[in-house]
Amino acid sequence: MKALVLFYSMYGHIYKMAEAIAEGARQVPGAEVDLRRVPETLSEEVLRKMGAFEGQKAWEHVPVAKVSELTAYDAIFFGTPTRFGNMCGQMRQFLDATGGLWFKGSLVGKVGSVFTSSQTQHGGQESTILTFHTNLLGHGMVVVGLPYTFKEQMRSDEMTGCSPYGASTIAGNDGNRMPSETELAGARFQGRHVAEIAAKLAK
Repeated sequence: MKALVLFYSMYGHIYKMAEAIAEGARQVPGAEVDLRRVPETLSEEVLRKMGAFEGQKAWEHVPVAKVSELTAYDAIFFGTPTRFGNMCGQMRQFLDATGGLWFKGSLVGKVGSVFTSSQTQHGGQESTILTFHTNLLGHGMVVVGLPYTFKEQMRSDEMTGCSPYGASTIAGNDGNRMPSETELAGARFQGRHVAEIAAKLAK
């Protein structure tokens, strides 16, 4: 079973979650897991003004994905920061280029799953994942989230991301809050859960 963790990260939150997703998926026997990032659409000048350029060097070793690569995987995890309750423009542009795959039905029956981040606890994490799901369903993918068997998503003693729709993290108002252990645990759980289902379907 081959799985792809495809992400866009501006400040590192989604990159950290992507690593945890991959870690969880690799716990499934026989799983091969690759990390890829979608192409950047902003200029270096703009990224520097946004305070993002230097941080992005932490994951510049991750290869940039090509649309044609998606067909090689049994499961695809999509990671995107939240922008006004929706996916970021970089991910949107990448998905908009998958029309050829849709026309051929290349992703039909593959497993798709989504994880995200937002600045605040109520910054649109759930709407981002749910609206992302329409793209996966359009491609005929089997959508899998983060089931309530991951009990930590029901805790109320701390501010935390994660929902039954998918793992998520909260960046904080200044962006300095990195994923908590609860959120990373949710990502690892999702990674393993999705990979287990994909492995069964691949048989």
